[in-house]
Amino acid sequence: MTARLRAPARATLALGATALALLATALPAHAAGEVTVYTTREPGLIQPLLAAFSAQNDVKVNTVFVKDGLLERVKAEGARSPADLLMTVDIGNLVDLVDGGVTQPVKSAALESAIPSNLRAADGQWYGLSMRARVAYADKDLPIASLRYEDFADPRYKGKVCIRSGQHPYNVGLVSAMLAHDGEAKTEQWLRGVKANLGRKATGGDRDVARDILGGICDVGLANSYYVGQLKGAKEGTDARKWGDAIKVVKPTFAKGGGTHVNISGAAVAKNAPHRDNAVKLLEFLVSPSAQVLYAEANYEYPVRKGVALDPIIARSIGELKVDPLPIAEIAKYRKQASALVDKVAFDQ
Repeated sequence: MTARLRAPARATLALGATALALLATALPAHAAGEVTVYTTREPGLIQPLLAAFSAQNDVKVNTVFVKDGLLERVKAEGARSPADLLMTVDIGNLVDLVDGGVTQPVKSAALESAIPSNLRAADGQWYGLSMRARVAYADKDLPIASLRYEDFADPRYKGKVCIRSGQHPYNVGLVSAMLAHDGEAKTEQWLRGVKANLGRKATGGDRDVARDILGGICDVGLANSYYVGQLKGAKEGTDARKWGDAIKVVKPTFAKGGGTHVNISGAAVAKNAPHRDNAVKLLEFLVSPSAQVLYAEANYEYPVRKGVALDPIIARSIGELKVDPLPIAEIAKYRKQASALVDKVAFDQ
């Protein structure tokens, strides 16, 4: 799973303008060092940030876009790998890098103070850089002010729920969180209840949930928060804008814990990083207040650092999050069990 959607024009312009201001403060005559970033996200999403870092630290940033097979590539390169920093989305991908033996721990007061403990590895093997919440899209005319994830299995939503494939990493993450909170028996019962409430087959993408709410196929659905920015920020008259205008967003919580489920984009320092110190510097820069604003705006994501302003569309449409306090690394332990459970209940059939 990797959401590799190009940043909207508005976000790109905002990123460029702010980055230019940062660049103006410290333009180097030459680069004293370098750092190589392997990223599964299109480099354009964060290029202005990397340019600002390069200027402020006199470090050249090399970016390598690895669409698929990041772990396999780094393992194959072995000790000769030029990778310093590995950037990806979804906690599962980060854990796979650690389990694959291609990362190394980092101890940093700057990172630990900026990133909540539930959004980073306890041993410093990886760090979250931004969040995307699994939220509810609902028909804007429905009198719904609050929801629990458990409610999507309630019979009152029979034939009214839309969602993408249960095997998509976004939903595997949510099922994993449910397992961590409630155990397998209750989670299986919940999955069967959600399936029974589907208004159409579990398929398509998250934006299709908004489309099908506008089309009257369903009343509510589960989707990621950053798509709200893409839809509601789209040009007037486009299909995307019509879908965005048809929905309102509710932040579901778990019955236990009372928080909203999030996934992350994040990074880890490569095991054989030839420029380890610069990789750590870049990580620390990416969680600085100014960089977090830009990082969030690049794809309408939530900053991991507290006190950083949200993108205006996200602020209006969703607002601040009360994040599920369960460590995301703990949730990730249930991924295989969650995937097996999705198949057991034939959720996608």
